Amino acid sequence: MPTRACAGVVARLALVGALLPGATVGTTLSSEELAAACAQTEGSAHCARKVEEIQLKRLPNLATRDGGTLKVSLYPTGVAMFTDTEALNGGKSFALWDFVSEINTVILFATDGGNASFIALQRANGRRIDLPAEPKVSPDRTRLATADFCASHCVNELAIWRVTKEGVQKELAWKPAEPWDDAGVAWKDAGTVVVEYTRAGRVEGATLERRLTDASWRRIDAP
Repeated sequence: MPTRACAGVVARLALVGALLPGATVGTTLSSEELAAACAQTEGSAHCARKVEEIQLKRLPNLATRDGGTLKVSLYPTGVAMFTDTEALNGGKSFALWDFVSEINTVILFATDGGNASFIALQRANGRRIDLPAEPKVSPDRTRLATADFCASHCVNELAIWRVTKEGVQKELAWKPAEPWDDAGVAWKDAGTVVVEYTRAGRVEGATLERRLTDASWRRIDAP
């Protein structure tokens, strides 16, 4: 299966930046920084490792790399380890991507064979959850939003995730009536997300706002 390259992530960051200038906070790389870091890379894993090199310098007390193992410090104590593996299908790899200080959560970029995803690691309890796209934290710090759309190997879904001390749980999901080639999501306020997207086969982009109270969301029952 083809690898979902970091070029898609660069495009999504650019979309979000166009939607809400200054929306990226903390240590998040700007679209220009991300594009420069990944300009000469070979695939998503290599791109993510370049991003990690930058983030390890920006966040010297958060994580360290020892060969194929990434060690992330938990708070107040503990360490979470993520070890790369090799396999015929390309194996698995992990890289430090970002730190969302508002919810004390580390974001990792992960590859598994030809697929790429993100991991949210809560430092307070060591709990982790796999996410299909880079998460964006809400202004009130209670939710994350993800938008994962592409021609293949995407969930093609806009999702809202509830963040609590006990973990991260998908709360809402929505799919458009027609396919999208790409999309970026940002928060307008604590109750509204803004999505900039490109319809399949189109060049021009479009924008929509979705309130969390909209009845068309599919609500996910808690386990």
